[in-house]
Amino acid sequence: MSFLGIDVGTGGTRALVIDEGGHVIASATEEHRPFASPQIGWAEQDPRDWWRACGVAVHKALAQGRLRGDQISCVGLSGQMHGAVLLDEQARVVRPALIWCDVRTENQSRDLTAQIGAARLIELTCNPALTNFTLTKCLWVRENEPANWSRVRSLMLPKDYVRFALTGERATDVADASGTLLLDVAHRRWSKEILGLVEMDESLLPALYESPEICGQISAAGAAATGLQSGTPVVAGAGDQAAGAIGMGVASPGAVSATIGTSGVVLAATDAPALDPGGRLHTFCHAVPGRWMVMGVTQAAGLSLRWFRDQFGAATNGNRDSGSHSYDRLTAEAAKAPPGSDGLLWAPYLMGERTPYLDPTARGMLVGLTASHTRAHVIRAILEGVAFSLRDSFTIFQEIEVPVKSIRLGGGGARSSLWRQIQADVYRQTVETVEAEEGAAYGAAILAGIGATAWPSVDAACEAVVRIAGNTTPNSADSLVMDKAYAVYRRMYPAMKSILN
Repeated sequence: MSFLGIDVGTGGTRALVIDEGGHVIASATEEHRPFASPQIGWAEQDPRDWWRACGVAVHKALAQGRLRGDQISCVGLSGQMHGAVLLDEQARVVRPALIWCDVRTENQSRDLTAQIGAARLIELTCNPALTNFTLTKCLWVRENEPANWSRVRSLMLPKDYVRFALTGERATDVADASGTLLLDVAHRRWSKEILGLVEMDESLLPALYESPEICGQISAAGAAATGLQSGTPVVAGAGDQAAGAIGMGVASPGAVSATIGTSGVVLAATDAPALDPGGRLHTFCHAVPGRWMVMGVTQAAGLSLRWFRDQFGAATNGNRDSGSHSYDRLTAEAAKAPPGSDGLLWAPYLMGERTPYLDPTARGMLVGLTASHTRAHVIRAILEGVAFSLRDSFTIFQEIEVPVKSIRLGGGGARSSLWRQIQADVYRQTVETVEAEEGAAYGAAILAGIGATAWPSVDAACEAVVRIAGNTTPNSADSLVMDKAYAVYRRMYPAMKSILN
């Protein structure tokens, strides 16, 4: 049997096929058009472009693996979380989707907190009202674009719009729904209390499923667009963070992942909702039925390095290179600078910040420049600053007694040997990488395999297919340097706020 995972990311949609041993048979990615940012802090994408990219990526993956559509036993979906896809009565897109990094909803978040109360919000949803969450985006549209809102008959998350195009079913999973601020996370159901307080009808929302549950099948239209066989079952899947955690085997308490993609996420699996009273962490349902996850988020983790690459180029010869290998050149250059970057510090708040500050108005900072600093210092400071931002989450885990027995790295932070070492030194713990570091699409494919009964449970699937490829141990001397730098880093945000306020 073969299983297909589809991940609707920010930059592109990826299709990945695995076999019963968890080995990758084929994979392909089709890029999306860049997201639009009409104003500072805004981020919008056209959901129809995700569907276009899905069709292209699936066709490419099938061709690469020399697979027929009828050789795919089940399909799983993953994708960027928190987006607000608004459809009208004819299932047409009402307006571009406000995606996860859109932070225009500061007023709606503040007003919602004042209306319901911060403690009551956490009691009802396990989370505070944040600008990134889907509900605040809906409230912004309702208040600022009433004509558009009057047409809305259906609210979906990004991957669920692609599911709808594939199957005709309005469905989502509890892990992805946790990031809407509309879910009773503790009881894994839509919150009637929140819906009543914000005067939204539950009919707008899709049906809820656990991640490995079958929720539909490929329609004739979905088959025509992708090359898959009509009638192929589709499981609910999960938001990208939960799916990525499954792909890395982070399913049971004590297992933690630190993933650096466009954003950065530190995620721990728990047996019960683990609440941070300050709301600095997100508490969501896991893709494992009956389990939860707690996670901290850095808005602009890999985005920090991409910003530097796009603005200042990857090479020192003046020829800018936007290809993926340009990151290798950047990290090779960064390795020329010493640990601690000779006092140069980077705060990655290019898109505001979630953990630990919950502040959409936070701004990035490069602090401590001298005439002796080089490009290598700046690049290394960015790598270290992102690791410091993720360490903030580990610090809060310690406060609320979330166990950290193992740390597995994912995303760009796992592929760079320098970034792996920096993280080990900053976290002061050995970090692991997995053999198939394939991100959320791999986790979605595993969930598809469970739906096809290749494995009886998520735990059994992770045990069978997730294999450790290597580990990186911290350097004690460099960890001391990182500790001192981190202490200074923690003083940067208050200083920035005092200047900008």
